[in-house]
Amino acid sequence: MSRRVNYQIWRVDAFEWLSSRRSRSVHAVVTDPPYGIVEYSPEQLQKRRSGNGGIWRLPQRYDGASRNPMPRFTVLRPKDHAGIRDFHGRLAPLLHKVLVPGGHAILASQNLLSHLVIPAFSESGFEMRGQIVRVVRTLRGGDRPKGAHKEYSGVSVSPRSCWEPWLIFRKPCEGRVRDNLERWRTGGLRRPSTDRPFEDLIHASPPRGEEREIASHPSLKPQALMRQIVWAALPLGKGVVLDPFMGAGSTIAAAEHLNVRSIGLEMDEEFFRLAKKAIPRLAKIVTDGSN
Repeated sequence: MSRRVNYQIWRVDAFEWLSSRRSRSVHAVVTDPPYGIVEYSPEQLQKRRSGNGGIWRLPQRYDGASRNPMPRFTVLRPKDHAGIRDFHGRLAPLLHKVLVPGGHAILASQNLLSHLVIPAFSESGFEMRGQIVRVVRTLRGGDRPKGAHKEYSGVSVSPRSCWEPWLIFRKPCEGRVRDNLERWRTGGLRRPSTDRPFEDLIHASPPRGEEREIASHPSLKPQALMRQIVWAALPLGKGVVLDPFMGAGSTIAAAEHLNVRSIGLEMDEEFFRLAKKAIPRLAKIVTDGSN
């Protein structure tokens, strides 16, 4: 007999869904928001899909190596930064509303933009509980000045990125952590084992091979990473995990693999169709070092 599916996915606008969701009905949020905002606008997504420039860095081949398009955050303008602040300023209060006391919101971020996200969550009543450092050799950045490679061969415009921050926020507990755990089953982070705490340093390479073939999404996160984060987000292994920006369904697949309930939201029709097919297959992938 096959195991019952534990997830629900909806093709909806996340802000509309969150606005109508009842308060204190979600135990954790694990998501990778469109933190540049601009790159996931319909116009820029269409340019990426057609291979016709835009904010997505093209071509996909460089020095004989094939590369996935990546958004160029360094080209964002002041008004784009203001849009990012406004986006998270709208998002944070809605997440605060739907989370139970002690519930964590764990968000993927970006080194150049995380300073725009943190104030929005702090001002909405969340406690900053640290960051997860995902060590990943993306080989992005570290380039010489454009049009002056030879003249300034000893100069890089920016450091080569070797890590990705995941921001950890917590809705304040009601009383002590032990009281909150008893009433709401939240307030802490689940340990990988009784003799080892959850750590804020995770080595996780980009998804490749079978995983990439299953879900070709520009921001696909590897199951080896997502299963560790989803596992930690529910301290007693009980409750509902929400991903309001589901993409290809990495968070939902990780929750399904761990046999916990989850809800995924995605507005883009193509990504939603991709997630619908990919989640059951991603959930079955065997990874090294994951739960």
